[in-house]
Amino acid sequence: MLFSGILLLLISNAVTFRRDKSILFARLTILILTNCSILLYTILTFTFLSKSISLFGGLVYCKIHTLVFTLFIFALTIFILSLSSFYPRKVWHEESASMSHVVSTKLYGTENTTVLNKMGEQFRIIEYPLIILFVITGSTFLIASSDLVTIFLAIELQSYGLYLLSTIYRNSELSTNAGLTYFLLGGLSSCIILLGQSLLYINSGNTNLDGIYIINSILVNNVDGLENTTSITNIPNIYQYYIQLSFVIMSVGLLFKISSAPFHFWSPDVYDAIPTIVTTFVAIIAKISILILLLEFIYYTSITMLDYSWKSNLLLSSSLSLIIGSVLGLTQFRIKRLFAYSTISHIGFILLALSINSIESIQAFFFYIMQYSVSNLNAFIILITIGYSFLGWKKDIQENTSNQDHSEKQLKDKNLSPIQLIHQLKGYFYMNPLLSISLAITLFSFIGVPPLLGFFAKQMILSAALDNGYVFMSLLAILTSVISAVYYLVVIQVIFFEKPEYTKENNKVENRDNSLISNTSTSTITLSSSLTGKISILTLTILLFIFLPKEILGLTNIMSMLLFYN
Repeated sequence: MLFSGILLLLISNAVTFRRDKSILFARLTILILTNCSILLYTILTFTFLSKSISLFGGLVYCKIHTLVFTLFIFALTIFILSLSSFYPRKVWHEESASMSHVVSTKLYGTENTTVLNKMGEQFRIIEYPLIILFVITGSTFLIASSDLVTIFLAIELQSYGLYLLSTIYRNSELSTNAGLTYFLLGGLSSCIILLGQSLLYINSGNTNLDGIYIINSILVNNVDGLENTTSITNIPNIYQYYIQLSFVIMSVGLLFKISSAPFHFWSPDVYDAIPTIVTTFVAIIAKISILILLLEFIYYTSITMLDYSWKSNLLLSSSLSLIIGSVLGLTQFRIKRLFAYSTISHIGFILLALSINSIESIQAFFFYIMQYSVSNLNAFIILITIGYSFLGWKKDIQENTSNQDHSEKQLKDKNLSPIQLIHQLKGYFYMNPLLSISLAITLFSFIGVPPLLGFFAKQMILSAALDNGYVFMSLLAILTSVISAVYYLVVIQVIFFEKPEYTKENNKVENRDNSLISNTSTSTITLSSSLTGKISILTLTILLFIFLPKEILGLTNIMSMLLFYN
């Protein structure tokens, strides 16, 4: 279904002459992903019965956790695509409320960009839905891959799409620079991954992960009489050393991809420079598939490698991510750079759960990825929506600068959202209380304040760490969580406890043509339900999880149990 959608969009992009048709292509992509989700839900029934399904000669394995997270990626992508599938604002015309008048009258002029943002840049990029389908295809194959060749091809398919998304605003110098930086450093990490895979193939003679695990288990445990063969008594130790080295090199490249410390230095600059709508995709979708791949490596290699485990590499990266993501975030004044360091801190928690590798920690690992994705998605959607809500507001400027052009006072739409600096949110609670409260709930969830969704995720990881003797890492995680709470609280303090710099304008909306919207006041312009509805759903999920925890926790428990007892 994904390949059919890609082919359909390729043909559609080739024959269209209007770039503003992108909004229709985005809606078509949502329908494709919805159909994929329905098909995937039917496959889950068979997977529960057979535990795993091998496809394409063992290149891909469909297991319960891979299918669940593929379905989760589809749902997140539908939410992200809806940002460019519907116009961000709506206008209420009392005189045009009757159905007959709606059918017979053209309400909106095609030249109008001030109110509906119909000619905004995000609605004029026809390649955007197509590239997202390529990225989703790579993520889907990467989650279920069980062969070194398939893994590398899936990583590159996902990465190339992300590079193109980062430079999707081709007229923006910042976006182009960020995309080039992302491409060069991403290519370096791909080379490191390919080096690790080459060493793994040289030492095992096999590209299939199942075959590598079987060979490693036989040699390490000296079964089938190998312990009585004096000529190869040193082979298991030497072989295990090279296998460990191969996985360490591969893990460095994968940690580079998810911007885990000490390989994080590219992410704050890239996140801040690329468009906000693309940052939403890069910060969430790009990490889920690689984290699930790391889970597969950790689980299977920990069974056979008894003397030394390469997961210590992940544990070191976890501790550095917790420290760097918490401390360096204190000095940030740009909102997306702040979220970049917040992401690094969350990656530290996820890698800690992954390194412990017990049933409880893997359950916490699954749950943390889900809550992190939901909270992060809500935060970015709110930032984008705040930018749209500034229409009709102007900055307060002193009288001695009253000769300044009115266009400099009026807040304009630029790319997707004008929100770049934290101080732009100053006093926003007095402008839109509901959006402010939603953002505050999301930030409190990042901190881990009970009874919000983020509290349960951190509590599960800390509980698993203490049960398995990781006392120092637990103390470090608690301490860094307290430190990271400071920069979240700074944002909340700016929103709720400072005076706004804006005043409301209720003037008539000017338009280039004589359409009906030219008689409309800015007081009748509201945010579209496509934005407010998604924010409401995500915020209520974060806020009310305590009342319905059984379904999600039960699902994560089943996935972790089937993984360990398969």
